[in-house]
Amino acid sequence: AATAGPEMAVKWRRWNTAIHRDLGYLCAGLTVVFAVSGVAVNHRADWNPSYSLKQAEASLEGLDLSDPSSGALVAAVLERLDVTERVRGTFRPDPENLQIYLHNNVTVRVDLAAGEASYEEVRERPILRQFNFLHLNEAKKLWTWMADLYALALLTLAVTGLFILRGKNGITGRGAWLTAVGVAILAVFLLLYL
Repeated sequence: AATAGPEMAVKWRRWNTAIHRDLGYLCAGLTVVFAVSGVAVNHRADWNPSYSLKQAEASLEGLDLSDPSSGALVAAVLERLDVTERVRGTFRPDPENLQIYLHNNVTVRVDLAAGEASYEEVRERPILRQFNFLHLNEAKKLWTWMADLYALALLTLAVTGLFILRGKNGITGRGAWLTAVGVAILAVFLLLYL
């Protein structure tokens, strides 16, 4: 009975370490996705983290704009913009504007009154778009529960991680100071922004 205390402590630490280790492996892929996406979406004010946007403008000076629905005008506008994508269709939202829709998410807007055309191409950022799709929970449904489980797993990793090491580098020594610094950083930012 006298050795029951130390044996229980050893078993508890083994379980703690095993849970931390195995959850860490399970969460590695999701952690990469959420970390990369987190940095990307934190800077949405500076860029679109899911799509790249390419734009160009051109003057239509010298072109006959009298028949906006003609194929010749559409071809001339595309040539002026140096665009080679195939035309999917055109649309006249009003008498002074013509929109040309091309393959690969390209739109050309023609301002007939001003004699100008603008080109806009929207492309998905490979991999980053998919990461953001998951991180921002655009999938909804079952993915919501998966993301909740991941959040609980991260919480478990944080708590079990506190008790991996013992002694001067553990939670009763150096680990306590580092944990306190982490909490203090959170408190400072809360005080600054709330």
